[in-house]
Amino acid sequence: MWEYTDKVFEHFKNPRNVGEVENPDGVGDVGSLACGDALHLTFKLDEEGKIEEAMFKTFGCASAIASSSALTEMIKGKSLEEAEKITNQDIADYLGGLPEEKMHCSVMGKEALDAAIAYYRGETPRKDPEDVVCKCFGISGQEIREVVALNGLKTVEQVTHYTKAGGGCSTCHPEIQEILREMAEQEEREKKALAAQSGRKLTNLQKIKLIEETMDREIRPSLKQDGGDIDLVDVEGDKVFVGFRGTCTSCPSSEFTLKGFVQEKLREFVSPEIEVKEMTP
Repeated sequence: MWEYTDKVFEHFKNPRNVGEVENPDGVGDVGSLACGDALHLTFKLDEEGKIEEAMFKTFGCASAIASSSALTEMIKGKSLEEAEKITNQDIADYLGGLPEEKMHCSVMGKEALDAAIAYYRGETPRKDPEDVVCKCFGISGQEIREVVALNGLKTVEQVTHYTKAGGGCSTCHPEIQEILREMAEQEEREKKALAAQSGRKLTNLQKIKLIEETMDREIRPSLKQDGGDIDLVDVEGDKVFVGFRGTCTSCPSSEFTLKGFVQEKLREFVSPEIEVKEMTP
């Protein structure tokens, strides 16, 4: 039995915006009935180019329904540029978290949103049949790489939880493992390059850029897995001021996270002199 939050149950039992927008500006279809999950998302823009209406039809489990319902609520009132910045982790966070085994439902929501925005812009992205890794669920290597990078995934099991790839016959597991290996090696090369760069004297602009890159790559993915996040507030010399968001704001271990994780990562990739301080509202 999966452990769902009260908000997941609420959106499952009382889903918002079920149906289809009349004369939609954006249409996104992802998944398939044969694979067990499918989502049809439509939206309409107002005169200012913001999403005025958003509705969905879905076939799937409680997490799929709740994720779709949450997504429509999240994007209403946003411009397309704002909406496309929403990640699958943001959808899960909105619901108070999802079991890792059900994270593919939030990924499906993000993919439907991207497809609907592409439809509005007249883009027709096509999946390269030669890039399909998981033939059971039709998941491409590019889709796997994007989800791995965004969510900091490390194992084949996690990839399956987030994309369903490898959840059928499992013959694609070696190929998924190879993708993970290649991405891990690339990440290691980038770390070494950043470490070498950090040994040089940086201008303030270079330091801020390096701090932001390190936070995006090394820090945010881990915090988001637990429903938290972090913002860069200010930089004064070697002092870096940050603000926690989400579950990190009330976490009893926030001080350890600040000094033992955030500060150590910035010292590793930016400068050993970095001192991190939390800015509270």
